[in-house]
Amino acid sequence: MTHSHPLSHLPHAADSRDAGAALEAGFSDLHPPLTSRQAIIESQRCLYCYDAPCIQACPSDIDIPRFIREISEDNINGAAQTILEQNILGGSCARVCPTEILCEQSCVRNHHEECQPVLIGLLQRHAIDHMDFDGHPFTRAADTGKHIAVVGAGPAGLSCAHRLATHGHRVTIFEAEPKPGGLNEYGIARYKLTDDYAQQEIDFLLEIGGIEIRHGQRLGDNLTLEALQAEHDAVFLGLGLGASRRLGLTGEEASGVATPGLMPATEYIRELRQVSDLGELPLARRCVVIGAGNTAIDMAVQMARLGADDVTLVYRRGVEAMSATGHEQDIARANGVRIVTWATPDEILLDDQGRVAGMRFARTQEQDGRLVNTGETLELAADAVFTAIGQTFAADSLSDTRAARLEPEGDRIHVDGQLRTSLPGVYAGGDCVAPGQDLTVQAVQHGKLAAQAIHQDLMARQEVA
Repeated sequence: MTHSHPLSHLPHAADSRDAGAALEAGFSDLHPPLTSRQAIIESQRCLYCYDAPCIQACPSDIDIPRFIREISEDNINGAAQTILEQNILGGSCARVCPTEILCEQSCVRNHHEECQPVLIGLLQRHAIDHMDFDGHPFTRAADTGKHIAVVGAGPAGLSCAHRLATHGHRVTIFEAEPKPGGLNEYGIARYKLTDDYAQQEIDFLLEIGGIEIRHGQRLGDNLTLEALQAEHDAVFLGLGLGASRRLGLTGEEASGVATPGLMPATEYIRELRQVSDLGELPLARRCVVIGAGNTAIDMAVQMARLGADDVTLVYRRGVEAMSATGHEQDIARANGVRIVTWATPDEILLDDQGRVAGMRFARTQEQDGRLVNTGETLELAADAVFTAIGQTFAADSLSDTRAARLEPEGDRIHVDGQLRTSLPGVYAGGDCVAPGQDLTVQAVQHGKLAAQAIHQDLMARQEVA
């Protein structure tokens, strides 16, 4: 850790009550996988509905009753193929997808006596984890001579590249980070994707061939959209959301350097996912997490599991308005995280050395649908404050003259129903486009649909020519 690290003044996690082995145990699988016997029994609870509502609720259109029936018939490879045909990142989605508000929420079993949905996420994971193909289950079509640039090796870019490869196109992925995977590699709680799973899944995806990944390539820095278009037949932008929203308070940054003890949750989670020894991580004994989404929950739970004494998550509205699912909130409470609602950041409290000592919040309430301050305040002592108030588009990635002509929608890129941008030959998907749920499974679907549109547009152009 360098001294410029905003948390370098804190003790290491291993200095806490929990040492090495106990720390690792806290970051093992959140939900243990099903055994083969459990998977067979669970799969037989499925009613294999004709017009299955679970399929309607799946953003990636997986034929859920079909793959569950295949599990019940002990056809694991068939089940895996059914899943991967629609969602090539089906293994990570089975682990990180909020199934409790998607497929499992719409399961008709919820209305039966047992009021318990079929455990679709765990069954999906079972199929992918136990598949055993002789070769790669997907084959690449004959080479079309077309070459497509994909910017970003996150779920959207990877999904797009794989689908394009099945059609016989060559794909080069341009990725800014040293590893592919996007949020799956850098942004998901460590206990949700364990054992370097994100990289294993990508290795499997790349086995189809025809896909090259170039690292250290950042649009708006050493890469321009104009150059990409000149050298490729089409471009797909899977840029994600690269910047963290700021609180906009004084004391957030002192002379251009981050205030010691204050950092975006995503930056800490990134380090947590990359470090080999959890004991090396700086640990706040008392920490405050500001936000209401899954990143806020991930951050709070991981701090508790690293050994923090006191973890408080603070949100400006009520529990029912939190974007984190009820299931995620339950995980937080089970890990001793205190959730404080109706409080908005007012002032960062610093000690005499300019480090975070706590946070003052203004108490809030709703009046005529608007959030207003009540005039009361709340102070929480803290060694560290983590912000998880949302990611925003890194505008500098669209700074070159061609990219600057992309039509925006809010702070994202505007696309049509086929994920085409306003520039011919340029497509976009995932978190960087407007109509989104910021879900991994949604990004995978965008990549897949964009690949279909790219393929159709290129083939149509070829026929005209």
